[in-house]
Amino acid sequence: MTTHHDPQEALRLINEEGALLIDVREPDEHARERIPNAKPVPLSRLTAPLDRHEAQLLIFHCRSGSRTGAAAEKLAVAAGGDAHILRGGLNAWKAAGLPVLKDTRRPIEIMRQVQIAAGSLVVLGVGLGALLHPGFYALSGFVGAGLIFAGSTGTCVMARILAFAPWNRMAQA
Repeated sequence: MTTHHDPQEALRLINEEGALLIDVREPDEHARERIPNAKPVPLSRLTAPLDRHEAQLLIFHCRSGSRTGAAAEKLAVAAGGDAHILRGGLNAWKAAGLPVLKDTRRPIEIMRQVQIAAGSLVVLGVGLGALLHPGFYALSGFVGAGLIFAGSTGTCVMARILAFAPWNRMAQA
């Protein structure tokens, strides 16, 4: 079973009933912006039930609520019962005027970097193909094929390459 809580109700459960907020976003997302005291447990690494000695109630959140909603069954297993989810995720928490911690020295999330790089390469390939030589369209095709590969296998080569970029390596230090 899944129970959704709006930010105010989640805050009440945290403050009055000792609920623990679990951030299922990836480490780079959590490092840049997070709800104070939320425990980072990335959904991609959530393979077993969580240790519940810290709290009787676990409330899961992501950025917008999409990831937690899609993974409700997996979260219920991790919680050892009902999946309690912060409706609207971090975005709703911020919209409710509740506190967040930001570290703008951290780079934007790797997947956003991938989206920017891939989109830029596609536009570049189309532009150069139209202006200089049709062979440049292959660049857009190559990037599109890479995105299909990433989506179908769960392996993003561009994200792995971007992880070695100087701005991302400094953030890990």
